[in-house]
Amino acid sequence: MSVLNGLELPTTWSIAPIRYVTSLLKRGSAPSYVDHGSVRAINQAANRSSGLDWSRTKFHDFQGNLATLKGFLAPSDIIINSTGTGTLGRVGFFEGPPDETPCMADSHLTIARFNADHMDAKFAYYWLNSQPFQEYVHAALTVGATNQIELNRDRLAGAPIPLPPKFIQRHIADFLDAETARIGSLSEGRARQRHLLDERSYAEVSEALIPGALSAPRKAGPWPWLPETSSDSPLVRLGYVCRLQTGLTVDGTRELSGDVVNRPYLRVANVQAGHVDLTVVSDVTVPRETARRCTLRTGDVLMTEGGDLDKLGRGTVWRGEIPDCLHQNHVFALRPELDRLDCEYLALMTQTVHGRCYFESTGSKTTNLASTNSSKILSFPIPLPSVSRQRELVRGARSRLEVIERARQEIDRQLALLAERHQALITAAVTGQIDVSTASGRGIED
Repeated sequence: MSVLNGLELPTTWSIAPIRYVTSLLKRGSAPSYVDHGSVRAINQAANRSSGLDWSRTKFHDFQGNLATLKGFLAPSDIIINSTGTGTLGRVGFFEGPPDETPCMADSHLTIARFNADHMDAKFAYYWLNSQPFQEYVHAALTVGATNQIELNRDRLAGAPIPLPPKFIQRHIADFLDAETARIGSLSEGRARQRHLLDERSYAEVSEALIPGALSAPRKAGPWPWLPETSSDSPLVRLGYVCRLQTGLTVDGTRELSGDVVNRPYLRVANVQAGHVDLTVVSDVTVPRETARRCTLRTGDVLMTEGGDLDKLGRGTVWRGEIPDCLHQNHVFALRPELDRLDCEYLALMTQTVHGRCYFESTGSKTTNLASTNSSKILSFPIPLPSVSRQRELVRGARSRLEVIERARQEIDRQLALLAERHQALITAAVTGQIDVSTASGRGIED
């Protein structure tokens, strides 16, 4: 009986180093990128866990014999992301190009071409995706530190791989193709439901705070997406009822002598649409006066200067989660005049169709990224009923959002279970822990 990574394999299975069952194991090549070229270059961003994302590929300027092209990909090649925390170890299967354009792997990918006499490439692909191998990658096959880690080719070549009889490899691969496709279909359905719930949240907030925003836009004036406003809820420029506080610039030129203090501070990564992520919070040493000027207060509405186009301008309320916390200059702190503007109302207003349309139309765009600035934020026109009415509208919106959030959490739980099932099924199949002939409902014949 063979044992691999603590797992007992069936008695008819053996184990071999990857180098013994591959005809090619090497990094790709650094492309010379062009807008349109004769060779499509696949990078780590295109090598997704859900399959190759062709929209993320680029082109390599190459003329000549493809046989001489380093990194040239053949059908059934396996590509492994080989650098960087968070992406290293991701495995893809190259079935061929989406068109007639030849493909190559860039230098951040490792190509594994398995010998068809000994190893079914799809079985090898599933083994490389299994939990035991992925854990082995990060425990034994990487070199470097922090974000500079990379996959060591020599260690990868010596990594063990289970070697069942060839016909069993093929049946396991067929079984996993069918089962992972079924799980993938269920996951895609749940993901679509979650997206619809996100849109439902957006619609509920819009209609709760601005009745008619979705059903009766006036289609005229500077803000054509807004409905007609009433006299008891006039449009008011945000700068009339709110002060904007800029944050500190974190660089090596700031003065660190004299009266200084060390404080936590929020970065752009901490400020998400609708919530604050405090998983990782950095500290910074600054002059005491700078700290005083950039300290957040409970009730401030946080907004980032830039980010994804569809999230630009989304605000979230700071609730004093960390005492004496500062904020970076790319995070704005909006401080409402509390007798005229409720902070929760402002945060939700940025998440309405009005908020999305305003910030998308006024933002400076680069590809799918966008940015805003303090003057555009302070020019944001908001319907301004009385504070008591604002709070009433917020309570109504929150009650609807709570129902949607419970449904969203249930879908997230189901997605997590499907992901666990996907990984457990692969691991069990490629280590012989389940009989795929029984599980698939058909017999295995040589």
